[in-house]
Amino acid sequence: MYTVLVAILILDSLILTAAVLLQAGQGGGLASMGGGAGTETIMGGRQATTLLTKVTWWTAGIFLFLALVLTFMSQSATQVRSVLEGQAQQQAPTPVQQTPLPIETQPTAPPATPPQPPPPSNRRP
Repeated sequence: MYTVLVAILILDSLILTAAVLLQAGQGGGLASMGGGAGTETIMGGRQATTLLTKVTWWTAGIFLFLALVLTFMSQSATQVRSVLEGQAQQQAPTPVQQTPLPIETQPTAPPATPPQPPPPSNRRP
């Protein structure tokens, strides 16, 4: 079903592209804005609806609808919604081994330092 809808979407996009390219442009565009053009040129006058205009609107609507349907179909195909859920289903977490606490020992006295000689004096004998 998915591939059939994708094929219809591609065919619809080709028809839409051809219909848009075959239409005559409004003409002017931004180039006519500075030249004192009237509101008919800037805003675009009301034109008669042609067959190409109707084909463009219908194919654009079909294209948007099919794109929306295919988006929902592709989302429902993937059952896992979260990375964490996917990992939980694949393997169970391994328990953490508790590490033993270090054995408390009595603090040892710092080693005795040898006595220091007295500082030399600056007096003369």
